Amino acid sequence: MIQRERTLKSLPDIQSTGDRRKVAINKVGVKGVRYPISLRTPGNGDGNGRVHTVASINMYVSLPHDEKGTHMSRFLEVLNEHHDELSSDTLSDVCRAMKESLKAKEAHLELSFPYFIDKKAPVTGRVGKLDIDVTFEMASNGIDDFVMTIKVPATSLCPCSKEISDYGAHNQRCEMTVKVRLADGVHLWIEELFAMIEKCASTQVFSVLKRPDEKWVTERAYENPKFVEDIVRDMAVVLNADDRITWYQCFSENFESIHNHNAYAFIERDKRISE
Repeated sequence: MIQRERTLKSLPDIQSTGDRRKVAINKVGVKGVRYPISLRTPGNGDGNGRVHTVASINMYVSLPHDEKGTHMSRFLEVLNEHHDELSSDTLSDVCRAMKESLKAKEAHLELSFPYFIDKKAPVTGRVGKLDIDVTFEMASNGIDDFVMTIKVPATSLCPCSKEISDYGAHNQRCEMTVKVRLADGVHLWIEELFAMIEKCASTQVFSVLKRPDEKWVTERAYENPKFVEDIVRDMAVVLNADDRITWYQCFSENFESIHNHNAYAFIERDKRISE
C-alpha cells in the first residue's frame, strides 16, 4: 500500500504544466455524458412531484492562457457528488463546485433530456404521454445565468393555401422552440411554458387520438391557419405578457408538405432593455 501511494505521487501531472502560446480557452471539458437526473414537477399543485429521466450533459470551464490543460476527471467527480440532488434547482451549486474544483473563472453546465407531458385528447379525453426536448443551461462567472429551452411539436396550416384552393389546404408539422431567462427568485414550470407555446400554432398534436379527436384536430387547424411568421409573432406576444420572463428567443421551423424545404422565423427580445 505504501509503495502504491509513492507510485501515485510520483506520476507526472502534465495538465498542470504551463503553456507558452498565450491563448486562453473559453470552454474546455466533457461532452455527451449520459446521466440520470431528478426533476421537480407541479405534482398535485403543490410543486412536490418528482420525475426521473436521463440527460445528456456537457460540462465546461474556462482555461487561462498559461495553463496547459484542465483535469477532466474532476468534472465527473463533481457530477457524482451532486447525483442525489441534480435538478434545475441545484445547477448553480454544480457550476460553483466545478469552478472551485477546477480553479476556473467560469463554468458552464448543459443538460438536454426528454420530458414527458400527459395530454388529454380534445374530445374523448384519452390520456397519452407526449415527449418534448428540454435543455437547461447554467453559466457561472460571478453571476449565475440560467436559460431554459423547450421544443414544442405542433401543426400549422397555410393561410394562402386555404384562401386560393376550392377545397382543402396543405398543412405541416412544425417545431416551435423557445429559450427563456427568468427574473430573480421566480419559477416557471416546463408544463407552463409548454402550454403557453403550443397554443401559438394552428393546432396541437397528441399522442392518442380516436376518430372524434382527429376530426376536432383537423377542423381546428383549418379554422386557425397560420404562416410561420404568425406563429413566432404569437409566441412573442405570449412571452412579452409574462413578467417572469426577462429575455427570450423564439423560433419555429415548419416542415413543408408541398416543398422540399422548410419555412423558418425567429424573434429575440431582451425585456430588460427599454425599446
